[in-house]
Amino acid sequence: METTVKLYSLPYNNVKTYLTALLFIAGNLVLPQLFHLIPQGGTTWLPIYFFTLVGAYKYGWKAGLLTAVASPLLNSWLFGMPMPAVLPAILLKSVILAIAAGYAARRFRKITLPLLLAVVLTYQILGTLGEWAMTGNFYDAVQDFRIGIPGMLLQIAGGYAVIRYLIRK
Repeated sequence: METTVKLYSLPYNNVKTYLTALLFIAGNLVLPQLFHLIPQGGTTWLPIYFFTLVGAYKYGWKAGLLTAVASPLLNSWLFGMPMPAVLPAILLKSVILAIAAGYAARRFRKITLPLLLAVVLTYQILGTLGEWAMTGNFYDAVQDFRIGIPGMLLQIAGGYAVIRYLIRK
C-alpha cells in the first residue's frame, strides 16, 4: 500500500506553522491523558510521540519540531508526566522523531508502512542510544525500548491511517 502525499514544509515565519503545531500539541496533551488511565499506558503505548510523528510527516520538520519540544514540556508542567527526570530522554526522542519524519516525507514524498517503520525505528534506536549516553545505564535504556514496542506499532499503524486521512483534506 503506497500513497503519494501532498506535503507541506511550513516555515517558522508563517502563522500557519504555529497554528498547526498548536493543534498537534493539543493532541499530544489529550492522548497521553487518556492512555495514563490504563496501568503503564504511557510507557507502553508512547502516546506523546503520536502527533509529533503525524505533524512532522504531513506538515514538515519545523511544525514537528515545535510539537516535539512543546508537548513533553507542557505535559510535564501541567500534569506531572513525564516526570522531569525522564524529560531529557523524551525530548531527545521527540526531536529525533520530528527530524526523521520530516526528512522521510520530504525525501520520499509518499507514505508507506515500511517508511513509517523506518522512521519509528530510527527515533527509537537513536533515542535509546542517547538515553544510554545520558544515564549511563544500558539496561534501562533497552528496557524502555522493549516496553514501548506496542506503542511503536500503534504509531506506525495509527500514523499511517491518520496521515492517509489528512491527505484527503
